[in-house]
Amino acid sequence: MRTVLVTGTGGAGRTTVAAATALAAAQEGRRTLLLTADRDATPEALLGLPTPRPATAPADRRPPWNPPVEVAPGLWAARIAADDWFRGELATLQERGRGALDMLGATPLDPEELTGLPGMEAFAVLRALRAAHDAEPDTAGAAAGWDVLVVDMPPAPDTIAVLALPEQLRRYLRRLLPAERQAARALRPMLAQLAGVPMPAQKLYETAERWERELAGVQDLIESEATTVRLVVDPGPLADRALRTARAGLALYGCRVEAVVANRLLPTGTADPWLAALSGRQQAALKELHGQWAPDVPVRELPHLGGDPGEADGPAGAPRPGGPAAGLAALAGPAGAPESRPDRPAAEPWTVEDHLADEGVLVWRLPLPGADRDSLGLVRRGDELIVTVGPFHRVLPLPSALRRCTVSGAGLRDGHLHVRFTPDPELWPKSV
Repeated sequence: MRTVLVTGTGGAGRTTVAAATALAAAQEGRRTLLLTADRDATPEALLGLPTPRPATAPADRRPPWNPPVEVAPGLWAARIAADDWFRGELATLQERGRGALDMLGATPLDPEELTGLPGMEAFAVLRALRAAHDAEPDTAGAAAGWDVLVVDMPPAPDTIAVLALPEQLRRYLRRLLPAERQAARALRPMLAQLAGVPMPAQKLYETAERWERELAGVQDLIESEATTVRLVVDPGPLADRALRTARAGLALYGCRVEAVVANRLLPTGTADPWLAALSGRQQAALKELHGQWAPDVPVRELPHLGGDPGEADGPAGAPRPGGPAAGLAALAGPAGAPESRPDRPAAEPWTVEDHLADEGVLVWRLPLPGADRDSLGLVRRGDELIVTVGPFHRVLPLPSALRRCTVSGAGLRDGHLHVRFTPDPELWPKSV
């Protein structure tokens, strides 16, 4: 499935651009699902989505979003139901651990007591990504089997943190519950029979295994060549810095940016001096965007409609009776549909260059466009390299050849971090 994650700077119109992108894909004849975690009235104004209602189906038989609504031919839209999903997951976890809770004398929480917690939206978004790819007609209605998935993501820093979660959590699981400690797992069912209740350790490892499968599946989706990011920006001097940070963070995690969307562009050539000054600043920022991103990443330009896209059909903020707003249709063309991409693992962005013959080193080349020297940090820890770029950091396993080397230097040139490794004479194979 072709997947587009729409994020950007705060207040730049991510939901509008996501909806326009999804509409453009549907207009090409591709069955498209638009998912949004936006809690305000924007989805109602843009798409006529109904007010979400609490789910009634059992937690294990419903996706983590409200029932999709067909808002245009070939386009379904739904809200990610983070609260309902979290309550269902917690209730399921309680039921699975009932034996252990009884042993500890704990009192399970009633469904009425369960409420959402800060940070749960990130996990709900990840679960929604996996569920949309695995959707069956009996779990998502007749609209299952989509060709394109467009997800209205949080602002860029939060989105990068969400995309980093699967890899980070899998690493934590491997460290806290290493596979070698599960060798005695065959004894646990026998101990459980003797005790008369499931052993807590057994449930712990079973839960960890389930989480590992879920996280691995989500990470495969994120790392697929068919998953790309659209960055939305309201052109201006303040947005430029935020976009640079977002670009470096996305590159650190190997996320592929397919387009930068310059939103709400004012008309040029106006006689009004105040409007002309605003438009001039936008055009200067737009020129910078083209210089930084094009031609490798196209910059799409969306016009300012003179108001919110949903206002063309009624009073501002008023829920629409159904179907996309007329203003949204005007943005679908310039937003453009995502191009087709194969659903396969993307190529590894990190490359090792052999300079042993002339310089005696191997160079690990890490693409980090948008990064600057002051925000970079490197720490070698065993067979891993911890790379920090501003507020983001990632633990990268070293390729096998570099594990037998020592770090001898690093430099940032032309948007790439070059880390120099010198072979360790005690570990490097000696020539005969």
